[in-house]
Amino acid sequence: MLHFSRPIITRTFCSVLALLVLQLGVAFSEEKAAAKGTEGAQQKSSSATVLAKVNGVAITQGERDQTAQEMLSRGRMSQQSSPDMIPKIEAAALQQLINVELLYQKGQKLKIKDLDKKVDDKLAQMRAQFPSPADFEKALSSANLTEKQFKAFTRKNIVIDNLLQKEVLGKISVSEADAKKFYDENQDKFKAPEQTKASHVLITVDQKATPEEKKKAKEKADAIRKRVAAGEDFAAVAKAESKCPSAAKGGDLGFFGKGQMVPAFEAAASSLKPGQISDVVETQFGYHIIKVTDRKQAETVKFNDVKEKIEDYLKNQQAQKPMAEYVENLRKQAKIEMVK
Repeated sequence: MLHFSRPIITRTFCSVLALLVLQLGVAFSEEKAAAKGTEGAQQKSSSATVLAKVNGVAITQGERDQTAQEMLSRGRMSQQSSPDMIPKIEAAALQQLINVELLYQKGQKLKIKDLDKKVDDKLAQMRAQFPSPADFEKALSSANLTEKQFKAFTRKNIVIDNLLQKEVLGKISVSEADAKKFYDENQDKFKAPEQTKASHVLITVDQKATPEEKKKAKEKADAIRKRVAAGEDFAAVAKAESKCPSAAKGGDLGFFGKGQMVPAFEAAASSLKPGQISDVVETQFGYHIIKVTDRKQAETVKFNDVKEKIEDYLKNQQAQKPMAEYVENLRKQAKIEMVK
């Protein structure tokens, strides 16, 4: 089935939401590094190196590196990229950050009624997606964020979204008839493949870890696997032990199709029947214990189920050129200094 991108704000700018989280996450990691003495200070010094200034606002190496990593993981490029591509990816990441900063600076000039309330409402909506306040805090911690930083990120996203809606997206419309025409002419793109729903417990281990560290992580995963195989509640164990953000939801990853997970994870999940638990599975992220909870057979998706996504997709297509022109105009008016 055709996988539609999210709204243009995310497609064009490498996910504004993700970039803002990364920026805040970098700041938080630098705070933690500062508390670790000389080694932490060296790490902070490197990540705090200013690479560019946008109307006087600095963009650091740490932000650039985190954004480049996000681009790699989102684009599934990490297994395909050769070392000589890394400088190009880093350069693209820096330009993305410059674009985001320009949008934010411009957006701050527009008045948003009840902005504080909008921020609080967004936070309340986010908290409501988690079973408890503790689960919400755990998810923030997994993303290296404090609630204060997440609130700042939410405010920044609202400012940028408001700007884009008023200046670009609000001027573009797609009718239901347009969406239906696209659906009828592209039936082959709406054949949903078989999908698997699974939960997992992830015990992370750094790829640069020593053999002893990997051994300890594997032993911990083996012990957890024995617990859930013996009947201990999988969701409860995932909440307590998993290092994946999905831990807040009992390890639930939702439904996914072929090619959406790394090969080893996908192979293990596809071999299980609903209710079965895998052996310990190793990937580049660490060690997983997987439980398949449901499976959907292949089918053709109904128009009403994808209508909004089609409309977003068509709107994205129409917005590419005006969005690029809008950002380019901001760049022409800005003072952008490439420091290093």
